[in-house]
Amino acid sequence: MRVMIVVTHLLGTGHLARSLILAKSFAQKGDEVTLVTGGTVVDHFEKADVIIEQLSPVRSDGIEFQNLLTSDGLPVGADLLAGRREQLLITLAHFQPDILITELFPFGRRVLRDEFTALLSAAAAMQPRPLILGSIRDILAPPNKPKKITFVENIITKFYDGILVHSDPEVVKLQESWPVSDVLAAKLYYTGFVAPKLKSYVECQDEQVLVSVGGGDVGEVVFLAACNAALLMPELHWRMFVGGTNEQFEKLVKIAPSNVTIEPPTLKFRQILMSAKASVSMVGYNTALDVLQAGVPAVLIPFDSGGEIEQSLRANVLKTLPAIEVIQQKSLNGANLVDKVKAVILAGRRHPRTKGMDGAETTVQITHYLRTKAI
Repeated sequence: MRVMIVVTHLLGTGHLARSLILAKSFAQKGDEVTLVTGGTVVDHFEKADVIIEQLSPVRSDGIEFQNLLTSDGLPVGADLLAGRREQLLITLAHFQPDILITELFPFGRRVLRDEFTALLSAAAAMQPRPLILGSIRDILAPPNKPKKITFVENIITKFYDGILVHSDPEVVKLQESWPVSDVLAAKLYYTGFVAPKLKSYVECQDEQVLVSVGGGDVGEVVFLAACNAALLMPELHWRMFVGGTNEQFEKLVKIAPSNVTIEPPTLKFRQILMSAKASVSMVGYNTALDVLQAGVPAVLIPFDSGGEIEQSLRANVLKTLPAIEVIQQKSLNGANLVDKVKAVILAGRRHPRTKGMDGAETTVQITHYLRTKAI
């Protein structure tokens, strides 16, 4: 089958990372996969066996996701958006997918609604019509206006055959962050969590603390607090994996204590995490799964700027587990970070979680079943 996945990451890189995992899983089952990405170019992701179609990249100018910037930091104009829309439609017509999957839309990315609705309208008019599915993480940003709920339900009713929810319903159900009507409930398919398989379990522990905030430009407050904490815990080596802008990276290199290493993101991060003494991170979807799979003692700092609550909700679920502590951003400093790091190290490692982590494979199974059923 031919599978087309469409994703635009605007702040972090989690949506792209999850879409790539899905794309590779489809490819491993023999499907021909095209992944269309409209966010900034990310070099540290492995893209083997997947055709990547890059739209003119855009990013958000902040956490409100209302205004878009080019990769050069300039406001996005109508011509660029029209070009993206045209490229999307050309790719659709050329590839002729059997299955079309949109990441997050229509629950998010409403700032790009024109290109998504143009894509969906064109796909719905194709003969034969592809199976159209939405793809969403475990926890969404709850709607703050009734019209957002109405918009989502209207779009889903008009275009979508199903919504893939990448969560284990025994852990987190969609209704914990988004109102689920009877109409929406009938379209939901829980896949389990989408995470790449770890190659091996590492018993040894290095005397190091890993600090990460995902692949975007947010999280400077975490890195600064970790630098202060490192001064108070000189017996440990602190490794900080810094994505985002070069300016942030260079700033941290200048202020980092001698027991701190500032590094760019790496494909080997998950393997390194398994042997770390502790982890300090935000609580994005992919990072949370990394922590669970590695069993590493972890201090979680949910991103909550601008009223964001997704990561706080996820942290509330995870903090009930052993060797996990949570610090809110507003109370984060070097001293209390040290206290929490010491506490999770003392608690010891958890057994790596494997249950419900096969969401990519389950997504392929569900999607193939729905496509076969629709023929």
